[in-house]
Amino acid sequence: MVHITGKSSLQPERGLECPRCGCVHFRVLYTRRAVGGRLLRRRVCRHCGRRFMTYGVVGNARPGTDSQPAGTPAC
Repeated sequence: MVHITGKSSLQPERGLECPRCGCVHFRVLYTRRAVGGRLLRRRVCRHCGRRFMTYGVVGNARPGTDSQPAGTPAC
């Protein structure tokens, strides 16, 4: 008999999950630049209210993505 451990390849990746309840719905409280050009985001879970921080890498914008805030004219 073979036992498979870990996540099944049949289940899709859920991405970011709340460390407390496993919910995938968050609200970003604020975003700041961190040391080394990374982004620091303070998030709160919409289900249980737990707050935690995530870090992201700032990269080049992909062609066709909107990199300006809404309502600003494009140059």
